[in-house]
Amino acid sequence: MLTALQSGKSIGLLSGGCVEEDFLERLQRGEFDADSAVVRYGDGGMAPNRPLPCGGVLDVLVERFSPTNDSRAHLGELYQALKGQQLLVRQIDLRSGIRTLVTCSYAVASPDKVWCGDITYVWAEGRWHYLAAVIDLYARRVVGWAFSAKPDADLVIKALDMAYEQRGRPQNVLFHSDQGSQYGSRSFRQRLWRYRFTQSMSRRGNCHDNAPMERLFRSLKSEWIPTVGYMSAALAQQDIGRFLMERYNWRRPHQFNEGLAPAVAEEKLNSVSGIS
Repeated sequence: MLTALQSGKSIGLLSGGCVEEDFLERLQRGEFDADSAVVRYGDGGMAPNRPLPCGGVLDVLVERFSPTNDSRAHLGELYQALKGQQLLVRQIDLRSGIRTLVTCSYAVASPDKVWCGDITYVWAEGRWHYLAAVIDLYARRVVGWAFSAKPDADLVIKALDMAYEQRGRPQNVLFHSDQGSQYGSRSFRQRLWRYRFTQSMSRRGNCHDNAPMERLFRSLKSEWIPTVGYMSAALAQQDIGRFLMERYNWRRPHQFNEGLAPAVAEEKLNSVSGIS
């Protein structure tokens, strides 16, 4: 049996790695849309894509899990069962040299495993200002944000720094974003390296890879920000912070969490899963 994590990591090593490489390459191409499928490798009558170096036949069961509380609990059980196993990362190169290891539309087993970040624009003080935000994919909770008149690398670094401190300086987090120049900058990548984070970027032109961030910004603009913008940047920063850290995290129902606000859902899921 081959066990592959949606974060882009595969557990174990089979047949010199050829099975894992073939599986992840096909996953990247959009195959395996069915809820479950069996893929055969080796000598058999099903025209396998790739032979096994050691001969014989290997049937690989591929299953997809919807982002529900039950699937989170199941993933948590898998993580516990595989505890102590060495993680082997299979990565697919992009033009930038950064990998796409994850899309932000699936369930994560525990907090501080996968964060997503993005930038949007806000009208304030007669000109555009820019908001960078970071969410934890576990329950879609906003964990960091920054506001500035410049959409530069410093903006996304400040949002990352806030998230890093707020969440107790976690390590081995996978950070996913689009291919914006700010996230591909040397200074941002150096900060990720300092924090011992792994970087992932969306496929070019595929906004669905970072859909939770798009939903966050859509809610902010349609439900909260005045249609005429803000009179001052200071007022914008204060008001947006109130929405992100208070309303969105603690009061606004979220469909992904079956109607619970992200922070409330995170606390409940942690309690059920025994995560402290």
